[in-house]
Amino acid sequence: MDLSAEQLQMAGLIDARVKAIAKSGVDDLAIFTDMADYLPAFKRLMDTSTDDDMDQLAARYTGFYQYAKILEAVAAGIRSGKIVVPK
Repeated sequence: MDLSAEQLQMAGLIDARVKAIAKSGVDDLAIFTDMADYLPAFKRLMDTSTDDDMDQLAARYTGFYQYAKILEAVAAGIRSGKIVVPK
């Protein structure tokens, strides 16, 4: 399926921001923290995209892929209990 202009724009913005942050040599935690304002855009992409769409975006935008992997690691940590979320 073809990616929409909105999908490409959101993924491109996420990609550019991650690359700008990563350029300073920070770790994934710093990227995660600095990307807080972009989480709604990522969530919108997840809600409006198929798995194939997300795979295409990740293949096209390395910064977007990096952010997705960071979010995946955080989610896994929460699920496993390694990351405790206050109630």
